[in-house]
Amino acid sequence: MEMKIATRCCADQEGNQRCFHYFLVIDWEETPHLFCENYGVRISEEQGGEAAVPGITTSASRIDELMTLLVDNCVGPAGLSDVVADWL
Repeated sequence: MEMKIATRCCADQEGNQRCFHYFLVIDWEETPHLFCENYGVRISEEQGGEAAVPGITTSASRIDELMTLLVDNCVGPAGLSDVVADWL
């Protein structure tokens, strides 16, 4: 399941306008003793590019923190995996 969280438009280094759409990705994780939501993110660009990192955390507050970081800094699909790796 996915929920659209935000859309941000910003100028890139060459001054071109780029618009990114940010989605919360929700999957279910099941273990012998636990069944919980597992959160990830997906970013798509209006020009066609997209990237996703599923299964980042089971913590709603942590994924909210990450999503805020991505949206506030206008992170695009190309930078998603690097930002998530640094954030973890």
